[in-house]
Amino acid sequence: MSTTSTPNDLTSRLRHRMETDRQQIEETAAREFERLGENLSAVASGALRSIEADTEEATGRMRDLLLKAWLRPLLVGLSLFLGISGGSWATMHWLWRSIELRIETLATLNRQIEEARWTVDEIEDTTWGVTLREIDGERFVVLPAGSLEYPPWTVRGRPAVKLSRE
Repeated sequence: MSTTSTPNDLTSRLRHRMETDRQQIEETAAREFERLGENLSAVASGALRSIEADTEEATGRMRDLLLKAWLRPLLVGLSLFLGISGGSWATMHWLWRSIELRIETLATLNRQIEEARWTVDEIEDTTWGVTLREIDGERFVVLPAGSLEYPPWTVRGRPAVKLSRE
């Protein structure tokens, strides 16, 4: 073996050395890239969990806000509906009762009018058609038609007898 080196030997050793260094660099770079990928994956997972938690929290707040936002108008609307319905029912009940009372009053008045007519008819039958009238301060007993042949006074075409003022 010769102890002298040739340029080809030097080149071949350099190539071998460069190849070994390149493999080491590639292996080191691959390990670093893998670690970097794992770290990035962990960071991305953490960020994703954080975003999901923040989104869930914001959704919960929005849900509460929407619940309060439609609950208040719902309660106001329901209160108005119940107030209007209750007021309408009470008004209709009051009107119905008022109408019933007026119908009862009308029936009572009609019955009283019929009784009064019956009483007037009875009085006319028992008094033979004689009535009392006051005209201009003068008092007359008005007799049935045809009861006096030549009456001194007449009231509405019927014979009458004038009463004295004493």
